[in-house]
Amino acid sequence: MAEDIANQEVDAELTDNGADFQVPYPGDKSMPQWDAGGLIDAPKFTFKKWIGMLGPGLILGGAAIGGGEWLVGPQVTAQYGGALLWLATLSIIGQVIYNLEISRYTLYCGEPIFTGKFRTRPGKSFWTICYLVLDAGSIFPYLAMTAAIPLFAALFGLVPTPEDGEAMVSLFGLELSHAATVKTFGLSIFAVALIPLIFGGKIHVALKWVMGFKIVTVMGFLLILAIGWSSVGTWTEIFSGFVKVGTVPVERVDDMNGNGILDAGEDWDGDGVLDVVEPKFVADDTAVVKRIEVDLNPDDDVPVGTLTEVTVRDDAGEYLEKITVAESVGGLAAGEYFVRFDNDGNGFIDIDGDDERDGASVSNILADLLSGKGFPDIDWALIASLSALVAISGSGGLSNTPISNYTRDEGWGMGHHVGAIPSVVGGLEISLSHQGSVFNPDAPGALPRWRRWFRHVMRDQLVVWMPACFIGLALPSMLSVEFLDRGVTVPDKWVAATMTADGVASAVAGVEIPDNISELSAEEQQALQDQIESAKDSGKGKTFWFLTIFCGFLVLAPSMSTSADGIIRRWVDVFWTTSDKLRSMPPEAIRLVYFKVLACYALFGFIMLGFFKPDTLLKIATTIYNYALGISCLHTVYVNRSLLPKKLQPRKAVWVSLVLFGIFFLFIALVSTLAQLDVI
Repeated sequence: MAEDIANQEVDAELTDNGADFQVPYPGDKSMPQWDAGGLIDAPKFTFKKWIGMLGPGLILGGAAIGGGEWLVGPQVTAQYGGALLWLATLSIIGQVIYNLEISRYTLYCGEPIFTGKFRTRPGKSFWTICYLVLDAGSIFPYLAMTAAIPLFAALFGLVPTPEDGEAMVSLFGLELSHAATVKTFGLSIFAVALIPLIFGGKIHVALKWVMGFKIVTVMGFLLILAIGWSSVGTWTEIFSGFVKVGTVPVERVDDMNGNGILDAGEDWDGDGVLDVVEPKFVADDTAVVKRIEVDLNPDDDVPVGTLTEVTVRDDAGEYLEKITVAESVGGLAAGEYFVRFDNDGNGFIDIDGDDERDGASVSNILADLLSGKGFPDIDWALIASLSALVAISGSGGLSNTPISNYTRDEGWGMGHHVGAIPSVVGGLEISLSHQGSVFNPDAPGALPRWRRWFRHVMRDQLVVWMPACFIGLALPSMLSVEFLDRGVTVPDKWVAATMTADGVASAVAGVEIPDNISELSAEEQQALQDQIESAKDSGKGKTFWFLTIFCGFLVLAPSMSTSADGIIRRWVDVFWTTSDKLRSMPPEAIRLVYFKVLACYALFGFIMLGFFKPDTLLKIATTIYNYALGISCLHTVYVNRSLLPKKLQPRKAVWVSLVLFGIFFLFIALVSTLAQLDVI
């Protein structure tokens, strides 16, 4: 085990602040002034003890693994491969700098960064309103309902169809619809996720055990898949995608040189066909789509055409399988064509009948500009999914801020003097001070100790959290790229993990799936489908299908605990310091305050899960996440440059980088908002 930092004694000779030390009192004077204390030394790092010394990075690193990719990955990586993962790279690097800077504040005074933000001008009243709005995305417990999908699949061996009111399963002797069963599972997962927040001493210790189990189990299984059934080409595509800065989604035909032949490098989806740009549209809840723009080849001289008043539903409200085009338009010949839809009403005309939307590709802005091609025509329709990928990669939104809370709870730096939030059950001897405690950076030996503490935090972030984020993106991306056809239509992001599981089962069982199934006869397609179903029902295919589904559950469900704890402790910590009423309570009362807020959050969560679809909750959350993280980055720079002593402030390169990343997150958020409002 690691050295018990909480029991270390302060070395008075090295950390004596001196009789003339005046405790600073910057910012909002309605906040309590800091106390003064000596800075203890950081534990000595040894490889023998490194596991026991893991801190906040383990908790949020475990929460980061796979969440973004399992939710929005197949919409991005299955269609565009790993080429757009550079956006996630920027997001993760920006969050690493952000995590280090919020920990800098906590090491100095023992307060979490959220409390520090409320100390800055114009004052706590302004920042309360501001951050209540920005934190709204974290309130929605969408992870609980998403985890219910793979749990349902693992227990019943089939993908749930909540939209089908007649689909039923038997649960504990009761006949329940798929929708009712999924909702029951979601509510149960949400309730179970709150248990680690109630029992066991320090809450963050319980979360470390939960996330440790998740990391070992999920990473172990995905590594087995990666070693046994993935190709070198897949890994080359994914890891090169992390550094392909400037790559953006575009629409274009495969025949880029116009010679009518499928040349090397032109077959984007690997189906051996010269694909055109298949028209897409949004059906929503309507039976008739008013306009569908058609331009099969944006680079030729054929003018863009328009299909008007296209009927896409029958009298019963079900989507049609085919539509009829009466006359040639935009390069599309007259005839009957398949149409495909996802559960959000997004559709496309499947010209070649392969069940994959053709025409999606990527281009690099920098390469196009340098080669004289000009600025590429970006496909803004995908920007909402890309924004969600950026928002959820790593932690996202204000979900990173508990890093500083856990730093305090670990007893790191001046958190040694402040205490921690205890569990309601088993945490009676733990208390939390109402204000932080600072040290004199000019005291003999203080700065060397400070540097050792900061290196300790850097080790936690760079060795645990950041690799966990990249691996957590790379391995689930491997599933999408390796086991899903490029360009495949994902009908519902909530069943994406089960689609991937089908591909895994087929690969493990040795079922050969052709690139273009539409070229098979009806009998051949049925025989192939029977092979796939057989692979899922027996042998290694069945085992790996179940394990893939179960990992999807493990990726999503435990993260509900950290998500819930994060938002609860953010606001409990703030009001513990800012509220005059709470400051009158003894330090030991923090556990009851935490529990009361937990109860309110639980009630709110049950209501949200009972009345809203998970995709609605995710859209709301991810839209707000990037705004929240962008503003929080800029505010953290202000906090550290206005509240910390000069000697402890970040270097110019660090705070300028954090400003630039804040602008990056705000830009992604703004573009996503404009795209959803149909402005761009």
